[in-house]
Amino acid sequence: MAIETTAWDSAEFLDSPEAVAAYLEAALEDGDPKVVAVALGNIARARGMSSVAAEAGITREALYKSLSKRGDPKLSTLLSVMSALGLRLTVASKDAA
Repeated sequence: MAIETTAWDSAEFLDSPEAVAAYLEAALEDGDPKVVAVALGNIARARGMSSVAAEAGITREALYKSLSKRGDPKLSTLLSVMSALGLRLTVASKDAA
């Protein structure tokens, strides 16, 4: 008997500000810039990629490209997307965490 699986899409579970914050925080703790970019892409998909792109002032295609596994977004792009998503970047000492 074959095992049946379903595709996992994290965007389906990013339905509250708390879930989004926890998800992005975990991505940032990972330390890999690509993980952070993909996490922001998943959050943007959950909110609606077209509306996030418009609010961030970039095209939908550029947003998809920047926040993909192969993307390498500029800091200005990340900050614009985070602002469009209602998020802000903060800094804390490693010791405080």
